[in-house]
Amino acid sequence: MGERNGAVVIVVAPTYAPPFQVEAVVCEEDTFLVLSAAAEVCEPEAARERVLAEAYGAEAVVPGSVVVRAGEPLRLLAVVHDLGRSPSWREEWVTAALGAALRESEARRLRSLSLPLLGRVHGQLEVERFLTLLHEALADAQTHHLERLWLVAEPADADDTKRLLERWS
Repeated sequence: MGERNGAVVIVVAPTYAPPFQVEAVVCEEDTFLVLSAAAEVCEPEAARERVLAEAYGAEAVVPGSVVVRAGEPLRLLAVVHDLGRSPSWREEWVTAALGAALRESEARRLRSLSLPLLGRVHGQLEVERFLTLLHEALADAQTHHLERLWLVAEPADADDTKRLLERWS
């Protein structure tokens, strides 16, 4: 079914083929929460005024943090990008966000979680480096409730991800 990292079973699958239902979804995000924002169609004048009002009052989220959004499943927005910088992502932000997402899942007693390869969805973090960071984050988080982790990998990354995960089983 998947590789095991301690008590957590890790399954690699693309977005279109979920291996199991999850209680929370981690999304790769930027400091102004633009990357995961849903497209919305509304009246042009109302939209312009609303966007200007929201932009004026918007405050940046600290890179490396996680913003929780209610819903089924719960959404954990992992802030690993600052679109004002080049490159927009940093490895230390991915590390911090992984830890924050795992701590949040533990605090909420979540048993299942989907997680993209952070820093790779909208960045260039190498698959092997991401998996090393994940392995370290899982060891540091001391998860007691998390049982299943779905690593959401694009088809181009799936085989490498599975092969590299086998090293830790």
